[in-house]
Amino acid sequence: MEEEIESRRRVKECPECKSTNVIRDYEWAEVVCRDCGFVIADRLTDSGPEWRAFDDAQKARRARVGAPMTFSIHDKGLSTMIDMQDKDTFGKNLTPGQRAQVYRLRKWQRRVRVSDATERNLAFALSELSKMASAINLPKNILETASVIYRRAVKRHLIRGRSIQGVTAAALYMACRQCGVARTLDEISTISHINKKEIGRSYRFIVKELECFIPPLTPNYYVSRFANQLGLAGKVENVALRILQTASSIRLTSGRGPTGIAAAATYIASVLASEHRTQREIAEIANVTEVTIRNRYKELISRLMIHVYL
Repeated sequence: MEEEIESRRRVKECPECKSTNVIRDYEWAEVVCRDCGFVIADRLTDSGPEWRAFDDAQKARRARVGAPMTFSIHDKGLSTMIDMQDKDTFGKNLTPGQRAQVYRLRKWQRRVRVSDATERNLAFALSELSKMASAINLPKNILETASVIYRRAVKRHLIRGRSIQGVTAAALYMACRQCGVARTLDEISTISHINKKEIGRSYRFIVKELECFIPPLTPNYYVSRFANQLGLAGKVENVALRILQTASSIRLTSGRGPTGIAAAATYIASVLASEHRTQREIAEIANVTEVTIRNRYKELISRLMIHVYL
């Protein structure tokens, strides 16, 4: 009987009118033809959870499964851990002998998780990546992308002769570039405490050896970030993007640093939208000098014929 129901449930067309306009009515647990109304199958089994969730946080809290696989942990999060609570399943404290036994199990569990030199390398490097990504508030997908890049570099033996911190910083910068997140080498250098030249050297080497395509940086990536950090309204960001679009159409952005010209466009937009910010405020956010903003500002207003009244 169950096999018959299952075979009828897999039918994609109506046996009466041969129509493929078939729907599944989960409220009545039936498969119904929308053309003739014939009930193809009934007593459907709902394989989903018995609870409901209205957002991602509620879904994660109510799910009764383990954490998903992640590349940001050296064993991809598939191993188990023995917690530090010396209690049994009933919540009672363990005896001294049991505590000593659990301590030994916990110690050997940690040793088994990191079995060889490659695992130790990954464990240290991926923990450094997590710290750096957390320090500059990077989303989870950036961390996962950087972890995959570092794993590929380890697999191709590109780490030999280079510092782990330098390669991890380069992988993080490369992930930001690939995912279109505006982060500069100066920021990566600050949080990793590695010289910017060393990060750039490792970055260029990894890009060459892994044959990855890295999209060029454009000033548009930085406008939203600058506007958010300065607390500017959305109309200021829109005006700045229009200025950059016009400047790009006449090749005014070619050969110029994206952060400097994005900062100048943000400054002009803030003045035009009556939400004035000083050049010093924008320079501190963009990590450029006031002279750079002033030079790019003069180029933009002269070439685009923008009238700014300060």
